[in-house]
Amino acid sequence: MCGIAGLFLKNPSLEPELGNLTAGMLEVLTDRGPDSAGFAVYGAGKAGFTKLTLRGDPNFDFEALAAKLDATLTRHDDHAVIVIPAGRETEIRAWLELHQPQIAVVSSGARMELFKGVGLPAAVSARFGLAGMSGSHAILHTRMATESAVTTQGAHPFSTGPDQCLVHNGSLSNHNDIRRRLIREKMSFETQNDTEVAAGYLSWKLRSGARLDAALTSALDELDGFYTFVVGTETGFGVLRDPVACKPAVMAETEDYVAFGSEYRALVDLPGIANAHLFEPEPAKVYFWERAA
Repeated sequence: MCGIAGLFLKNPSLEPELGNLTAGMLEVLTDRGPDSAGFAVYGAGKAGFTKLTLRGDPNFDFEALAAKLDATLTRHDDHAVIVIPAGRETEIRAWLELHQPQIAVVSSGARMELFKGVGLPAAVSARFGLAGMSGSHAILHTRMATESAVTTQGAHPFSTGPDQCLVHNGSLSNHNDIRRRLIREKMSFETQNDTEVAAGYLSWKLRSGARLDAALTSALDELDGFYTFVVGTETGFGVLRDPVACKPAVMAETEDYVAFGSEYRALVDLPGIANAHLFEPEPAKVYFWERAA
């Protein structure tokens, strides 16, 4: 039942409006997923540096942590984004695990910041300041938890690799088998959610050198179930529906952007939507857009 959406901007002049546009898309999908929500935004990055999105208690002193780690900090409620030299990521992750095990590393990447929490989508969006964010593309999710507890950890998106995230509407039937395979490939998982397994599968493929479109094509052969995926990488945006395609999906493309929504009403306030090419993505077909980093 979950709601998923995404917006990929072809026109860089629209990047300051990314957050404002996607905040509206997220709120419209509230009745498809009122218990939790999340989003990943691909904003500006700095060569040689990595962003770590962290999650902790609302009262946690992230400012003191950033000073301890000699990192730049931007706080968003109970999440915080720290910017560190890329070569220090392994060291800092190990330090956090040892000295601050209550702090979760939600995502990492040169450009991606990822936020998720329990509550109505509009409230989650406001807590983290989505409307004020800028960037080239964003992935959005509203969740109706039908198979597990309502927790922040179980909310989407899931990120299992640098600058990689995935949201999912549907259900995988072989996710436990895929999970076991990926664990043998040295991948780790924090939840039992099948969406995290799908994200891990794509990260494994990307880690092996595949482009996002090739990784999604492989998923058609190896991931069983009914699903719609919207995925992001540092420079790419992709959509995939299973061969039956029973979950709702609509897309819009103009010279300025590509947009995806579980329902058309998530797209109606986008600029130029009246003249957009509107279409339902075909079953078992990979849709993929990419731009320079």
